[in-house]
Amino acid sequence: METKWLEDFVSLAETRSFSRSAQLRHVTQPAFSRRIQALEAWAGSDLIDRSAYPTRLTPAGETLYDQAVEMLQNLQSTRAILRGQSAAGQNVLEFALPHTLALTFFPAWVNRLKDKIGPFKSRLMALNVHDAVLRLVEGRCDLLIAYHHDAQSFQLDAERYDMLTLGQEVLAPFVKPAPDGSPLYALPGQVGQPLPYLAYAPGAYLGHLVDWLLKQASSAVHFERVYETDMAEGLKAMALEGHGIAFLPLSAVKKEVRAKKLVSAGAGFEVSMDVRIYREQPIGKGNPKSLALALWNDLLQRGL
Repeated sequence: METKWLEDFVSLAETRSFSRSAQLRHVTQPAFSRRIQALEAWAGSDLIDRSAYPTRLTPAGETLYDQAVEMLQNLQSTRAILRGQSAAGQNVLEFALPHTLALTFFPAWVNRLKDKIGPFKSRLMALNVHDAVLRLVEGRCDLLIAYHHDAQSFQLDAERYDMLTLGQEVLAPFVKPAPDGSPLYALPGQVGQPLPYLAYAPGAYLGHLVDWLLKQASSAVHFERVYETDMAEGLKAMALEGHGIAFLPLSAVKKEVRAKKLVSAGAGFEVSMDVRIYREQPIGKGNPKSLALALWNDLLQRGL
């Protein structure tokens, strides 16, 4: 039995909705349903009355709910104590970020931060967006920094998590230039002559945003998917070698654009995103790190 199954179950008991709980737990509804079924298999009993709407618990589910809440609260308290002990001598700030932000945004931002609040120790976990969000939800980091766009937003309970905007980022198409400086491939392409497309892997946050952007385009784009990866740096490397068009954050290609190693693959195919920072509200969280509180207060007062 996995702890996250209990957390899923408690969420479902409180929302009475598989779809809402799946959103709050940052998983697809089918995956969420499978985890509830796995918990039922472990318990050896049906926990959910699926014949009712809104969803309700069976008598066995009601019994497990009370126990699950108590167990999770005890685990949270124990984890807070252990984390407090491990941080007592060093007070390390733990950040979770998507890979691209970890490489492009974080280093310079930390420099500005240290200028304002002084030197501090930090630990960076570079992950995909889903796993980075999950780190915060599960209490395994102090702060989450991630992209945000209304068309591709992830749901964090505003009553539990605080959010601030740190800046903006632009996602746009780039390609290697031809010898005359023009784009080697230019959007939107032609019917029968699709452009080589360097794409994000299915499930990648930026990939979903690119899909949305292309659907909003005023003219149809003709692409042939020739390569995919979930990391923007991997797409940039392929674009630099002339393998196709890649949609990349501007901060990731500034040097290459200045050196004219990459050029725009077409105007009108850009989208702006926020760069946001999130934390779990300290209320009811035990003893949050003093450095994390100082950082957040400074962001509130002056912004970074």
